[in-house]
Amino acid sequence: MAFINASRRPDRQSDYRYIPRSRPIVIDNGGSTFRIGWAGESEPRITFRNVVLRPRHKITGETVTIVGDHDPALLKYFDCTRSSHRSAFDSNVVYQFEIMEYILDYGFERMGVQGSQVDHPILITECACNPIQSRSKMAELLFENYGVPSVAFGIDAAFSYKYNQQLGICDKDGLAICSGFTTSHAIPFVSGEPVLEACCRTNIGGYHVTDYLKQLLSLKYPNHMSNLSWEKVEGLKMEHGYVAQDYASEVQLFQTGTKEAKEKTRCWQLPWTPPPTEVPISEEEIARKAAIKEKQGQRLREMAAAKKSSRISDMENELQGLEFLLNELKTVKENDIQTFLSQTGYVSKQEIESAVVRVTQSLRRAKGEPVEVEEKTESSASEKYSLINIPDNMLSPDQQKEKKRQLLIKTTTEGRQRAKQKRFEEELEKERKNQEDEEKRLENPELYLEELHTKHRDLSEKVEQRKRLKTNGSRTNGNQNLSSSVGRGERLNAAQKERMRLLTTAAYDRGKGEDTFGIKEEDWQLYKLMSKDNDDDDEGPDDDEAELVRITSRLQDIDPAFIPKVDSSSYQTVTHIRPLSKEDFQITIGVERFRCPEILFQPNMVGVDQAGLDEMAGISIQRLPLKGNGVEDRITSSILLTGGSCIYPGMAERLEAGIRKMRPFESPIRVVRASDPVLDAWRGAASYAASDQFLLQTFSRQDYYEKGEDWLRRYRLRYTI
Repeated sequence: MAFINASRRPDRQSDYRYIPRSRPIVIDNGGSTFRIGWAGESEPRITFRNVVLRPRHKITGETVTIVGDHDPALLKYFDCTRSSHRSAFDSNVVYQFEIMEYILDYGFERMGVQGSQVDHPILITECACNPIQSRSKMAELLFENYGVPSVAFGIDAAFSYKYNQQLGICDKDGLAICSGFTTSHAIPFVSGEPVLEACCRTNIGGYHVTDYLKQLLSLKYPNHMSNLSWEKVEGLKMEHGYVAQDYASEVQLFQTGTKEAKEKTRCWQLPWTPPPTEVPISEEEIARKAAIKEKQGQRLREMAAAKKSSRISDMENELQGLEFLLNELKTVKENDIQTFLSQTGYVSKQEIESAVVRVTQSLRRAKGEPVEVEEKTESSASEKYSLINIPDNMLSPDQQKEKKRQLLIKTTTEGRQRAKQKRFEEELEKERKNQEDEEKRLENPELYLEELHTKHRDLSEKVEQRKRLKTNGSRTNGNQNLSSSVGRGERLNAAQKERMRLLTTAAYDRGKGEDTFGIKEEDWQLYKLMSKDNDDDDEGPDDDEAELVRITSRLQDIDPAFIPKVDSSSYQTVTHIRPLSKEDFQITIGVERFRCPEILFQPNMVGVDQAGLDEMAGISIQRLPLKGNGVEDRITSSILLTGGSCIYPGMAERLEAGIRKMRPFESPIRVVRASDPVLDAWRGAASYAASDQFLLQTFSRQDYYEKGEDWLRRYRLRYTI
């Protein structure tokens, strides 16, 4: 099992220098940080986060145990996606003693303890009113796993108060307000001893402040959530957080956006790399690229010409071969024609002639010559559709099916030819109109342009009116809403109504007898009419719309100031993407600076229905069993702030103002901050363990085996010795 830690290691010589075996070890077992050192020293030897991580190695798959802070350079070899940091605490009470054992193993190892036994008395801190189950499990772990000679349990806030009392910061009678990682306590002191019957606790601490700030910044900057790690948000909280004297006034100050609010706003710049600046291309570079492009184009043109020449040569060879076959076919006897054709791969002479026509047209297109469309003769048409004019009673069932197929093919072919001819005529008409418009424009350009604009406006109104009628229906009056209560029948045009009439008539005429639809030629004409796709949204443009398109195109060509109207139905919003700048990677912290620490005084802001720090002080004073003789005034005259969450600027002033509202008029109130709110608990415990009377306050291993858990229930450390 590997123990890895990324915290700063103290000097190795100071770690393993000779220490007397009876010198006590002092442990400040906090919910956030674990501190361990020797009694009588001013600083702890080892400090690390009170968490454990158990990832797997990416190559070997071995599970390792990482205690304390993690090192990113070291964790790149481990898979941390399936594990997370685990703490031995639930709020401020130890309940996961398996994790606690990992932490103690690592701490004793770093202290230089040799062997499996720890032959030093232990002084370990705990929370106020720690449950007896947690204390007994901790004693069992220390006595049976490590074989310590004796153990003493003390309250971290009490050690901090006693240490500051020695420094003259607070008096014997006073109140310690300790705001830690997950909880906050208010403990009154009378004659130097804590009155645990009057202490008060709230489940709000530095963890909740950091989590609240992380939530606010994640909602405010969702694109930078990956940068808002717990460690970075914790640093922002400790560096920029402060407590507002009047929360409502401070919020109003930021809402109005005054100059003072802008001065209190802080900006955090995230890592950002500016995009490379585009260097303007020189004329020499432009000329070089143009030459390369021209060279490439010339190469492509040469390749296309060579390919075209090869294709023409192949088609000429094919045409010569087909003409040779036709000449040879003329010399073949009539009885030997089928044998000759089977050797060539063709079925009939007509197929060879069709191939000659096809190759000839392809050859002319390749050479750029005009292609003459030869009309098929009546004889070829009669050969292709030989069954159309024959009555059905003279045909077999298979021939009747073939007749229907030929009829359908003939109808489709004729329809395509008519459509092609119609498009050709439309192109000729469009060209004729353009020539006439050009002649008019040359005669009088101003008058022609004015007439063209007038015609465009009239056609636009006409087309829009038709679209409105198509959408809203044709039966409207002055009191009827155009966009409501319109049935489908009102939206059908003439072609659609005719289609519905044909469908209804065909269904009615069908009757109950045999279905003979499709036998007659007129049935197929009716089928074509019914099969047209005449839905509302698929109708092609009519003459007015086509003319409007032509005039619009004409105006765009001759009038630079003309702007065509954009159809809202086909308009698509184009999103312009702005390049990212330095300001896009900045996180601004304004109202969050004091809004997050405010939950220490108003826990209901995060959904915790408990008392704040100022209210806790009033509750503790009211719970004092011994009142009178000025005890309450002496306690309020010496209020000490300790713990990692009490270092915000303005905390003492805000707490004093809140307590003053609950105390009688002109009551003495003095709120002071500990000399070091973070380390004073360990320093006070180290000073206490260095005294001569410390061993008398410990709980020995013999007492543990003889008296058991009941004695631990009555055990209470005396802080005044």
